[in-house]
Amino acid sequence: MKSEFILAFNEICESRGLPKEDVFEALETALVSAFRRDANLSSLQKVTVEIDPRTGEPTIFTEKETVDSIIDSRTEVLLEEAQKAGYPEAELGDLVMIDSTTADFGRIAAQTAKQVLLQRVREAQREHLFEDFSGREGELVNGTVQSISGQHITIGLGMTEAILPKSQQVQGERYRAHDKIRVYILEVRRTNRGPQIFVSRNHRNLLRRLLELEVPEIYNGQVEIKSIAREAGQRSKVAVQALQPGVDPVGACVGMRGVRIQSIVRELNDEKIDVIEWDSDQRVFIAKALSPARVSQVFLEEHPDDGKTAIVIVPDDQLSLAIGREGQNARLAAKLTGWRIDIKSLTEAAKDSLANLGDPAVPAHVAKNKLLVEQVEQILAKKAANRPITSEDYRSLDMLVSQVEGNIVAVRAAQYEVVRKERAMARRNVPVETWKLPIDEIDFPGRIHNLLLDNGVETVGDVLFNLEVGDEVFLNFKGFGEKMLETVREMTDAYMARKQSELAVAEPTAEVEPVEVVEEPEVVEVEAEAEAEVEVEVDEVVAEEEEEVVEETAVIPEPEAIVEAEAEAEEVEEPPVAPVPELDDLSKPLIEIETEEEEEEEPTIVVVRPAAKSESEEEAADKRRRKGRQLVYDEELGEVVSKRKRKGSRRREQWEDFDIEDLDDEF
Repeated sequence: MKSEFILAFNEICESRGLPKEDVFEALETALVSAFRRDANLSSLQKVTVEIDPRTGEPTIFTEKETVDSIIDSRTEVLLEEAQKAGYPEAELGDLVMIDSTTADFGRIAAQTAKQVLLQRVREAQREHLFEDFSGREGELVNGTVQSISGQHITIGLGMTEAILPKSQQVQGERYRAHDKIRVYILEVRRTNRGPQIFVSRNHRNLLRRLLELEVPEIYNGQVEIKSIAREAGQRSKVAVQALQPGVDPVGACVGMRGVRIQSIVRELNDEKIDVIEWDSDQRVFIAKALSPARVSQVFLEEHPDDGKTAIVIVPDDQLSLAIGREGQNARLAAKLTGWRIDIKSLTEAAKDSLANLGDPAVPAHVAKNKLLVEQVEQILAKKAANRPITSEDYRSLDMLVSQVEGNIVAVRAAQYEVVRKERAMARRNVPVETWKLPIDEIDFPGRIHNLLLDNGVETVGDVLFNLEVGDEVFLNFKGFGEKMLETVREMTDAYMARKQSELAVAEPTAEVEPVEVVEEPEVVEVEAEAEAEVEVEVDEVVAEEEEEVVEETAVIPEPEAIVEAEAEAEEVEEPPVAPVPELDDLSKPLIEIETEEEEEEEPTIVVVRPAAKSESEEEAADKRRRKGRQLVYDEELGEVVSKRKRKGSRRREQWEDFDIEDLDDEF
């Protein structure tokens, strides 16, 4: 049977929505405060409480000093009692934790415990709510209207409340107390009175979350929402793209007979929603964004200063539909696509094209096409007289506009692209740190300083960038002349030179670590008549099949390789022994390097040059005697001795020693 403590404890946890660990911690803190108040203990004295989770019985421990005679029982305990309490190794003067559980508290101590417990529970509850809602920013929640004031509406969210500011409300929506509404969590702030939650009804992501709830394809990732443009309470445009082949993104959002989109429309109080398929071709995407209006032509250009602009040509009867009521359709299309949209009627664009026939960007064959020009003039006259225009007439106008206006915009866009590339190159030439330095770093005269600030030049980087772009930038400033430009250039160059010199002085000189000088071994070269590349004669190899003597030469390694060989020679006490060829690789030459001991301990490398073709028979015999032998220093004898090499053959199962003279006899 559960005790009253467990029942009360569980009730607090459920009513407050807190985990048991937080409530236990709050209860322990309350008991510690009550005990300190009841026993009048110092805040420096350590007090701990342990609560049995099954029975709820508390045990209070206080820190006391072991003494032989007690003066103050609140801070002292006898050594014998401390040893009995579980500290057998305690000595006089040690600090031990002694059970000091009291039977009951006084009225004041009990009131203190109650206040501390309630305060700690409230703090834990506030922290729990803040962590819960801060992780839900950007999500939808269901709430209840609790109160309405002139500035905001209070929304009940169960354990806490949220604020719907007037700026986040939809114009035209009216709420009454106890109305159920769905809101978008905009921001969660931490305050002394708990988390302060701000919600919204006109945020565009509210429409995004509603689409994710109503359209399974969006939630599963088969359809992606590319962009949303919304004027809350009136109209919205949504651009969607299918990420999986075979899925119709617009049909998935609308649903069968518009069931899915209608539920969202009802939630937003009959707000009109246009669902548009996103296209990577910006011309096609802009034409779709202006739906339900039909579009004839779309010309794109990116101005370096004014940004991206789309010139859209529509038929005369579609002009008002493309613009929309109070420009709403064009405004939403611009937000959806990210382009500034300039809409023209076809007849207006045809008039401009006739006026621009002399532009150099217009092809010559178009300007000289008198038949087309006369036909367009007749159509425009017919339009001015309010006479009907046929579809054939519209095709003629469209043809002229595409060839004239289209070429002019294309040439202008190419020029803008060149300017953008030049500015990008100029921006790279400006040091990154100068963009953070204010223009006050350069002590310009007052008039120049004010003119630069008035024209948006606020940092040293802006000055350097404009100088890189060209003098026209400064000269286009109102009141800025040639003398001022020269002053700006001179003072900027002086400032940058001074800055670079300061940086050069400020840089610490790198300490050069001492490098051990390795003496290169003495190389003794034997003069020879031939001044060819240094080579070493190699051993004669007995071919397995032809049984011929093949003489090969190997090139002496480069100096770098010699230095590495010397380093290895220093580590090994004995001179290096020539490697023995493998059984399966007898075709490789054996390189013979002779070393001699001198007074110095460092080995001496002897480089042998090839003998001339006219060498005597005695030198040839001496050469044959040296073949197959290697000079090795014998420590016991204290002199250099000749060591025979081992050669292998596939016909022998093991290595055998043989003399080079025996090999000569075989041949």
